[in-house]
Amino acid sequence: MRERYVVDLTEVGETQVAVVGSKGAHLGELSRIDGVAVPAGFCVTTEAFVAAAPPIHDQLDRLARLHPDARQEIAALSAEIRRTIEAVDLPAEVAATVRAAIEDGTPYAVRSSATAEDMPTASFAGQQDTYLNVVGPESILRHISRCWASLFTERAVTYRIRNGFDHRKVHMAVVVQRMVVPRASGILFTADPVTGDRTVSAIDAGFGLGEALVSGIVNPDVFKVKDGDVVGREISAKQLAMYALKEGGTQVREVDPSEREQPALTDEQVVRLAALGRRIEAHFGRPQDIEWCLVDDDFQIVQSRPITTLFPVPAHAADGTNHVYLSVAHQQMMTDAMKPLGWSMWQLTAMAPMIESGGRLWVDATRVLSTPAGRAGFLAMAGRTDPLTRDALETVLDRGDFVPTLPDAAPPQGPGQREPIANDPAIVTELVDRSEASLAALKRDIATKTGPALFEFLLEAFGEHKRVLADPLSIQAIMAGMEATWWLNDHLLEWLGERNAADQLTLSAPGNITAEMGLALLDVADVVRPYPEVVSFLRAGVDDGFLDELPKLAGGVEARDAIEAYLDRYGMRCVGEIDITRPRWSEQPSALVPLILDNVTFFEPGAGERRFEAGRRTAEEKRAEVLARVRALPDGAGKADETERMIDRVRIFTGYREYPKYGIIARYFAYKQALVAEADRLVRAGVLAAREDAFYLTFQEFHEVARTNQANDQVGRRREAFRSYETLIPPRVLTSDGEALNGAYRRDDVPAGALVGVPVSAGTVEGRARVILDLARADLQPGDILVTAYTDPSWSPLFVAITGLVTEVGGQMTHGAVIAREYGLPAVVGVPGATRLIADGQRIRVHGTDGYIELLE
Repeated sequence: MRERYVVDLTEVGETQVAVVGSKGAHLGELSRIDGVAVPAGFCVTTEAFVAAAPPIHDQLDRLARLHPDARQEIAALSAEIRRTIEAVDLPAEVAATVRAAIEDGTPYAVRSSATAEDMPTASFAGQQDTYLNVVGPESILRHISRCWASLFTERAVTYRIRNGFDHRKVHMAVVVQRMVVPRASGILFTADPVTGDRTVSAIDAGFGLGEALVSGIVNPDVFKVKDGDVVGREISAKQLAMYALKEGGTQVREVDPSEREQPALTDEQVVRLAALGRRIEAHFGRPQDIEWCLVDDDFQIVQSRPITTLFPVPAHAADGTNHVYLSVAHQQMMTDAMKPLGWSMWQLTAMAPMIESGGRLWVDATRVLSTPAGRAGFLAMAGRTDPLTRDALETVLDRGDFVPTLPDAAPPQGPGQREPIANDPAIVTELVDRSEASLAALKRDIATKTGPALFEFLLEAFGEHKRVLADPLSIQAIMAGMEATWWLNDHLLEWLGERNAADQLTLSAPGNITAEMGLALLDVADVVRPYPEVVSFLRAGVDDGFLDELPKLAGGVEARDAIEAYLDRYGMRCVGEIDITRPRWSEQPSALVPLILDNVTFFEPGAGERRFEAGRRTAEEKRAEVLARVRALPDGAGKADETERMIDRVRIFTGYREYPKYGIIARYFAYKQALVAEADRLVRAGVLAAREDAFYLTFQEFHEVARTNQANDQVGRRREAFRSYETLIPPRVLTSDGEALNGAYRRDDVPAGALVGVPVSAGTVEGRARVILDLARADLQPGDILVTAYTDPSWSPLFVAITGLVTEVGGQMTHGAVIAREYGLPAVVGVPGATRLIADGQRIRVHGTDGYIELLE
């Protein structure tokens, strides 16, 4: 009976989470580590919880249906469940077994230990309850019931809903430990929780019980330890501390004035505690968040859980040398986590070697940063595209001891650089024709491939994919447009004092496939608008089969044909399109319906053509104005000739900047259609449970499953890991020590309280901010300013309805910036925390020329 309901801490370990909960399992495991002291105690098992639990099935059913934002409903239902649990008497067998394990007169800590807490992917820290200094069997039994009930605190329930945990599958054990009376206590992080640096331990310490620190009623002393030395120390004035009372319970008392300025730990104790933390970290194999108590001069460990907020360090970093990694997510404007099939496909088709960590891809920049010439060129490019990335890199480099400095490599031997390409629109036409011919060949050849032969074909196709990407003429065309933009901005600022002059000169540049995509959806709205029955049908809400229903309505055939024609041209696109597992518009056409309806409501017929023509006229007027002003300068004729050549160059090649990405995504859709068909074949064969299971396999693993017709159990683990990665925000720069750097703007020329970013599209606009994180939930009105985390090409249809743009990620030449300039929208990108610092509906002023945002109310 005792084994069913009570088990000693020394008898459990990590494998028994289902019996004693995560906290109990970790404490049992800790007690087995050499040199680690854990207060003695026992666990009241989950079987006791199940035996005591009242029938709450109906309440759990109602709870499962709630959205995490339904706060009032969650609060009310959670409170009802807690009252029900606390009101139930413990079964006699459970109560008797617990009483037998208690030593008379001994004070205990009674602590919740849920089966879903302190996990590598979800900590649940602070979600359930702990009671300190509980004395007497009856009081302990009562507090065990309270711990059980705390499984349904509002914060715990909301956390489970947000993280996808089933309430029915989470049970509660209770840890009952002898109470220790510490001189000091606190928290030890074996990695710096602020910077992520795995080589630095951070210790918070205060007098008395640690609950005072956790509850926030006192400020702790803070110590940093690196390589056995205290490298940081902040001693707080400790006014209060929490102490245990002899009769049970705790009390907050004032600290003796003579001790308030004294450190809670000596340096020797700090170093010793950090070393103990390293021993615990090594045992569990990952950075730990450890609660400790100092009793006499010995440390007692009362809890250890994984730190779940750290961004994972690439496994590649374990080679013992220092590495600096650059975020591909920020370069590609898609900072969301990618599924394994998505990131492995991008690895196989990218031009540079990439490393996966945290569901994102990284480029190891250490080698290029190691030589003076490589460093200078790389930083210059980073500064032009994203000043925050440059600042983050310089932060690492300025230390002088992280990245080695090597001699510059010998210049390459050979014919040298190619001559600059001519200002010839036929070059762009030729490049587009080449890309479309390659895509047509891919679609033709992939159609007959299945099973292992499909994967072997794809590996060959990836070679052609890279050849198209690396086409020297294509790269020259892209660089011609970018360099002409930089030349115009630099020289016209110097000669005319005009910032970002190229922005107006590139309005309605020809051949911009991403800008055309937004205008083409205005044309779709023109077809839909005259048919009220179609508009009403779409407004009523549709699923992805709505195209089949349209012909039943007056005007439905015309509407269907217009939408299908749009999908034929752009249906391979979607939000987060670099992840091949994301649903494409052709697969989920209902995603376009809100955008079409907004265009029907907010625009008059012919808006797309008028908008393009207005931009072209503005660009021509700007061209004439700039050339006239330059000709009036000393040596103006020569300067005007060169300026005119650069204007021609930027208008010829800037639009092509968007085409290679379109070509990549078009090829990706062909790959995906074949891979999905293969996944469906494996589902029919009983090898995979569902099509989406294939998305949690890397391309190489998927190939092996297709070859062997056997799959292991890794899909479930990958799905859980992906869910945890979704909660993480990738930094711009990551080091092999785990330090996450995002850089900072070093500007003092903006108004107080303004948000600083990168100016990417000139002009100033004032309006209502609409903070939108999900394109499908966009709710815009004319004149709104879009504020979001990032924009990839799929967002461009939204740009026709806004007057300004603010994003957290981006640079001068990223897609959102290019399209903002194309549409003449003042835009500031790379604004840290924009979606958090700007409230939805708040009035703001966007200074697209100077790169900052004013919050007006």
